[in-house]
Amino acid sequence: MTSENLDQRRPAPPQRSDRVPLGILFMLGATVMFAGSTALSKWQVATYPFSEVLLFRSAISLVTCALLIMPRTGLAVFRTQRLGQHAARSATQTAAQACILIALSMMPLAGAMAINFSAPLFATLFAAFWLKEKVGIPRACALAAGFFGVLLVASPGADTIRIGALFALANAVLYGSVTAAVRGMSNTESAETLTIYQMGFMTLFFLAAQPVIGFTMPNASDAAAMIVIGVLNGFGQYWWTRALSLAPPSAVGPFYYFTLVWAIVLGFLFWGDIPTLALLAGSAIVVGSGLFLLWHESSKKPLPSA
Repeated sequence: MTSENLDQRRPAPPQRSDRVPLGILFMLGATVMFAGSTALSKWQVATYPFSEVLLFRSAISLVTCALLIMPRTGLAVFRTQRLGQHAARSATQTAAQACILIALSMMPLAGAMAINFSAPLFATLFAAFWLKEKVGIPRACALAAGFFGVLLVASPGADTIRIGALFALANAVLYGSVTAAVRGMSNTESAETLTIYQMGFMTLFFLAAQPVIGFTMPNASDAAAMIVIGVLNGFGQYWWTRALSLAPPSAVGPFYYFTLVWAIVLGFLFWGDIPTLALLAGSAIVVGSGLFLLWHESSKKPLPSA
């Protein structure tokens, strides 16, 4: 299929008023996929090297994304003039995922995810500096409220400066830069191209790490779990990239906070982590900021009363 025919078959992009709410919906779907994948990854990293878990996740995600994307695009999805930027962005994403999985091996699921939720703040800063995006007062207030909620959830104190927490914070900074990079590259690259190259490069990077970090042959049940991890992550990565290609990071970023809700539930079900009052209060603030932004971006339509 030629690029001209492919472009003719693509539906016209939605208008600006439609793009942000659609991006928000993609981000919400991604949070569900990421939460399930992250919980299973935490379970597996207790037995297997983190690079091995991430290798399986990336490789299976690549297959999943290819099955979702290539029936519609064919080989045209690989056409790009920004291969170096794809590699650099994927290298950053590789480091980010390594950091968060190391953090998950050292601390509770909800705690690691709470620290990770400072990523949208870094994404907004990177977008403001690199892409010259205007945040606006409503979005800035929503982000500030969300960040305060994250601090409340994390309950920072003398016992929170741990190696695991530092890895989680490093992931947040790297994730924020990747978020801004996706937004900048989406001017010329489709969400499909961004996702395929990310999964492909990450698979290569984690494969190269196996001789250094080590590999343990998984048993049948663990291999099945790793496949599920990859499938969930594949859907999450595609929907996450799609969200960022439709709307600014400051608009869809706060909705990544919903992963915290799923993390609290999964942490309790799998590891018996009982949420504290600070965790619940902070989560309410985080979710509230996301709902306010949804109302603001949806043509300022009021939220229905309870």
